[in-house]
Amino acid sequence: MVNTSRAAQLKQHRQHFPYLEGKGYFNYGGQGPMPQPAIAAINQAQEYFQQAGPFSSAVNSWIGQEGNLTRAEIASELGAPVESIALTEDVSVGCNIALWGIDWQAGDHVLLTDCEHQGIIAVTQELQRRFQIEVSVCPIMATLNQGDPVAVIAQHLRPNTRLVVLSHILWNTGQVLPLSEIVAACREHSVNQPIRILVDAAQSVGMLPLNLMESGVDFYAFTGHKWWCGAAGLGGLYVKPDARDSLHPTFIGWRSITIDAHNQPTGWQPDSRRYEIATSAIPLYAGLRAAIAFHHTLGTTEERYGMICDRSAYLWQQLTQLPHVTCLRSTPPQSGLVSFQLASGEHVRLVQFLERKNFFLRVLLDPNCVRACVHYFTTETEMDALVGAIAAF
Repeated sequence: MVNTSRAAQLKQHRQHFPYLEGKGYFNYGGQGPMPQPAIAAINQAQEYFQQAGPFSSAVNSWIGQEGNLTRAEIASELGAPVESIALTEDVSVGCNIALWGIDWQAGDHVLLTDCEHQGIIAVTQELQRRFQIEVSVCPIMATLNQGDPVAVIAQHLRPNTRLVVLSHILWNTGQVLPLSEIVAACREHSVNQPIRILVDAAQSVGMLPLNLMESGVDFYAFTGHKWWCGAAGLGGLYVKPDARDSLHPTFIGWRSITIDAHNQPTGWQPDSRRYEIATSAIPLYAGLRAAIAFHHTLGTTEERYGMICDRSAYLWQQLTQLPHVTCLRSTPPQSGLVSFQLASGEHVRLVQFLERKNFFLRVLLDPNCVRACVHYFTTETEMDALVGAIAAF
């Protein structure tokens, strides 16, 4: 699967992930381990933060610089203008900003897919209770191996549809949805006002090559602690520039606003900083930038995505050879998520058994399956050992 020189390069690369030693780690979709350069960058930033005085003028200036550098780095990775990026804590915060920031009217319609995370579903249920909006679900899961997800979404749009909520990569099946085509379908069905698109990007950022401006999506909520392998507690929200005026700030703090000479608020920040709040764990910013830079030492995003697909295809192929194991996909995955089922249905017992053997996977409930995640630096040896352990179970 990899040539000799590439294998040697990967081996050296993996040495910067000391916590992978002795583990078969397949939970990148939950949280990625941090490379040493990212940990060092966080520690160095924390040292400066404390030594310079956590609430000094020098640190306040540094905080602004760190924010600017981090938004610029993220914007470059996402194919987006820097003014479209707001720094948040995680995907859930980004999605909440978008979901609560719309000026909902009774009777507005929100369309979700049947593969969305329970946290997002709960928000739409609360919106429905408070604002008497309509919420419905379209059956995307059934299109994993056949069918057209764009057509399914289009069929479930209504004249009063205000927002479509979907994931770029479905967290349970690993299916990659064609965003540009979905956006085009929604634009075609818009009647009195645009149908906005909110994307849960928990599994796509750090894995897929992205150009959000070309995709046409309105809101794209992401995190740094999964496929980017940054620290937990730092994520972001992309807001398309022409959608900004339609999205009111949900949380408000000193970073959201402009002030006058008397320290009184005069309005919102002119860009997506209006969706930021106040005090954050600033040393994490340097860690995320270092993690992103570290990944680039092995190749471009396109090259690394190709490596992820190669590895997921390898694991998928090995799993299909096991009796009593069925992969959800009938063809090799398009992402690093490989979900499978046991004929016995003993998924919880399997994951517990594997963890005792130092293999880390997770159980999902809808559909009931086990999910294994492979990154570009996952090795054939790791995958062979995992398959062997599953066979032993």
